[in-house]
Formats: sequence, structure tokens, C-alpha cells
Amino acid sequence: MTILLTGATGFLGSHLLEKLVEENYNVIVLKRSFSDTWRIEHLLGKVKTYNIDLEDISLPFKEQKIDCVIHTVASYGRSGETIYEVIDTNLMFSLKLLETAVFFNTDTFFNTDTLSYKYLNHYALSKKQFVEWLKFFSDKIKVINFKIEHMYGPKDDKTKFVTWLMEQILNNKGKIGLTEGKQKRDFIYIDDVVNAYMTVLEKSGSFQESFKEFDVGTGKQVELKEFITTLYNKLRDRYEVTSELNFGAIPYRKGEFMEINEDIEPLFNLGWKPRFSIEEGIAKTIEGLEHE
Repeated sequence: MTILLTGATGFLGSHLLEKLVEENYNVIVLKRSFSDTWRIEHLLGKVKTYNIDLEDISLPFKEQKIDCVIHTVASYGRSGETIYEVIDTNLMFSLKLLETAVFFNTDTFFNTDTLSYKYLNHYALSKKQFVEWLKFFSDKIKVINFKIEHMYGPKDDKTKFVTWLMEQILNNKGKIGLTEGKQKRDFIYIDDVVNAYMTVLEKSGSFQESFKEFDVGTGKQVELKEFITTLYNKLRDRYEVTSELNFGAIPYRKGEFMEINEDIEPLFNLGWKPRFSIEEGIAKTIEGLEHE
């Protein structure tokens, strides 16, 4: 099977690429000529790459039969991007990729979505708008939509909450201002997310529906305060930490939701189960710091 993977230089995409190469899939990577490839440098000799800013998006489809697209690229708007730039990546580029895949008779399109409420921010809204287009095109291509809860692990972006918090704690920033932390989230370790993709990829040929969604989480929601405290204690066990956690110092953001609506059962029914507890996932994330 030949898989076209977007976002391979990012957090999720790089971990997926590692697994796909390990499982001997033929992988085509879409990236930009100026993409920072530090996460996947050791894999570039094993895959074929196209620079999407220099080559037409149709070129990889013309040069080989693409069986499946796994689309993980996303703009969160955390690095100074305008709303237009976020929408251009999450909606317009995604739509162009989808339309190209349909034109070249690609079998399946895997999309990476979020469990966040669509009006929480422009990132979530743009992702949900693309899902509507996925449904529109699902009579022409099989669509698998993954709605991922709060994933974390080694090599994550510095702008993501868990990585940012680890950096704040380890740099001994004094008192770290946080909300009360009563909101519940389903924290899922990156290897479990990757294994969810692999399980569905293997089983997707038997799906009867043309549009299928999976919530990707552990099925266990914990208060943010509990997760943060566990992370803090694990770091303190390993490093000299003088930072303090100041819960309640900042208000909840506008539109904050206190619990997640999720249904993990369809994923469980395929035989997938999360393997890492929060304690194990945090420990592996901290270990990963020493290899970056």
C-alpha cells in the first residue's frame, strides 16, 4: 500500500511516519522546502518526499498510485499566524488535497480532527468546517475522521500545553499561573494515538460506511489539575525544581468546556486499547527530553 502523509515533520506526523516505515508501508511525504525536518531526519532516506511549495500538489498522484492519504497537517494559530493563514492551512489546503485525491481515485482519506467544540477558537472552527467538506465528498472517496483528544509525548511543539508547562517547571519560573484546573480532559499518549491510526488503517478495507468517525482517547477523563500535579511530581523526582504551581491564578478562557463528550467504544470494538497510563506516558515524555 502506498500512503501519502502530510504533516510528517510535525508531532503526530513524525511518530506516524516512524511506525509506517517500521511496518514497511510505501510512504510519500508532502512537506515544504523550508520545513524543519529534525524529527524525521533519520527517515528521509526511506521515503519519497515532495516540496509542496515548489511542486504542484497533483505531482505525487501522477507519479504513483496513492492508495491512501493520511492528513495530519494543522495550523493552531499559536505562532502568530493570522486567522486567514490558519484557515488557509486547515481548510483551503486540506480541501485542495481532498479534491486532488478524489480526482486521482485514491481509495481512502484519513483526516485528523479535534474533539474541541467548534466555536472554541478559529483552529477548531476551521477543522470542523473541513469535516463538512469531507462528508460532502464521501460519496467519491472513503473518509476516516479521527477526533483526537489531548495527545502528548516526546518531540511535541513548544507551543503545546504539556511541553510549555514542562519548560516552565524546568526553567524554574517561580510561580506558574494556572486556572483552577477543574476542567476534565482525556490525556492520551502519542504511541496510543499512532496505534489507533494503524489499527483503523488495517481494518478500513472492511468498513461499509463511506464516512466513518472515531473519537481517539483513553476513555478516562481526569481533571487538568490532577494531570499537572502528576507531571510536576514526576519532574521533581528527576530534576531540581523550585517552580510552584499557582492554581486559580488565571481565569478559564472564554467558552471553556469543563468535560469532553467522547465515545471511544467504536475504536475499542476494532480491538484497539490504550497501553499507557498517564503516569507511564508522562514518564516516557520526560525521558524523551534527554534524547531531543
